[in-house]
Amino acid sequence: MKMPVALLLLLALCNAIKVNGEESDGQCDYNLILEPRPHSVSIQEFGAVGDGKTLNTLAFQNAIFYLKSFADKGGAQLYVPPGRWLTGSFNLTSHLTLFLEKGAIILGSQDPSHWDVVEPLPSYGRGIELPGGRYRSLINGYMLRDVVITGDNGTIDGQGSVWWDWFNSHTLKYSRPHLVEFILSEHVVVSNLTFLNAPAYNIHPVYCSNVHIQNISVYSPPESPYTVGIVPDSSDNVCIEDCSIAMGHDAIALKSGWDEYGIAYGRPTTAIHIRKVHLQSSSGSTIAFGSEMSGGISNVLVEKVHLYNSLNGIEFRTTRGRGAYIKEIIISDVDLQNIQRAFGASSLCGTHPDDNFDPNALPVLDQITLQDIIGKNITIAGNFTGIQESPLTNICLSNISLSINSASSNIWSCSYVQGSSESVSPEPCPDLESPYTSSSTCFHIINSYGRASVL
Repeated sequence: MKMPVALLLLLALCNAIKVNGEESDGQCDYNLILEPRPHSVSIQEFGAVGDGKTLNTLAFQNAIFYLKSFADKGGAQLYVPPGRWLTGSFNLTSHLTLFLEKGAIILGSQDPSHWDVVEPLPSYGRGIELPGGRYRSLINGYMLRDVVITGDNGTIDGQGSVWWDWFNSHTLKYSRPHLVEFILSEHVVVSNLTFLNAPAYNIHPVYCSNVHIQNISVYSPPESPYTVGIVPDSSDNVCIEDCSIAMGHDAIALKSGWDEYGIAYGRPTTAIHIRKVHLQSSSGSTIAFGSEMSGGISNVLVEKVHLYNSLNGIEFRTTRGRGAYIKEIIISDVDLQNIQRAFGASSLCGTHPDDNFDPNALPVLDQITLQDIIGKNITIAGNFTGIQESPLTNICLSNISLSINSASSNIWSCSYVQGSSESVSPEPCPDLESPYTSSSTCFHIINSYGRASVL
């Protein structure tokens, strides 16, 4: 039996990239060097049966409990061979690699009793979909360090169709689970796998640092309600690269907490690097910021991305009561194809967890640069909607060429927005037509420490 080596996360500095002619080090500009774990066991050694019918939750739990004893000995690997391994939710441990061989499929049980119910996240105050608790994700990590989920293109399949039916019929008792969730963890790698049919989110790092998500494929069918690919949430130093994601709702969504709960928790999402990804969204956005962003979102670099066959391309969402900010964002070298609306930014988007939010907690959207973008078969170029008390500021557009497929007079729509533009076709609304110069307060580079620089 093939027993691949285990892996260990080591980040080492490598070459810088250039944005706007300046060299900069994003989070993906660190080599991911994966070294062997000294210990490895197969899930079969703990009685697991890969027939797609036998429930293997206890086998996964026992195996990980056993491997926990190797944490101070260099860590260990849990090897999953080819087969269909049905399981309910289980927890990982530090210094662990979960490796799925080619042909290995971890199947999420369709029995909700096999998914524990846990407390809501403190930055949300309640479940996203329903008040109260939420179902625990299929694979979980809490306060862990040095954890890898990888393989030779093995698969994690949430079998989410039953959850989608319960959601659509309003028969859920708690908010739906995700496929993989890490909470308060650091040095996490997810790579070389396929994720299918998540009940809700696929990968959800929340309150995490140093997360690398690389070379994964993620898919849920277009009709799957509010399924999302990757959701960095109140997390920092995150790299997402070389991924292909097609979802019912958002492909990648950046979040940081909900209204008064997110404001109180106060942990932003920052130092995020997304590059070389192919994204498709049926009913949401390929890349979304918010709408839950009450801890703040800043220092985000998106580059070399292909967005296609989607309702929305790049969207910034927030509303009164959110507070905080979305700022210091640069999105560069984007290929858009068959997109209903290329760009959107709205301060009138999203619901509230309860009636205790502060309507005077106004969000700030500032220093957002979109540059070097080509779009084909676009219906609406952009819609930028701020609010009078807190308009959108320093929205900077440069070198954008969109091929519009309609004769609509609403190709661009703007209200309570201020910005600048250069070499943008079709011409943006007058609020965005100020000259784009080096003296504009536009976000240009991310330096090697992940902090914004303004030129």
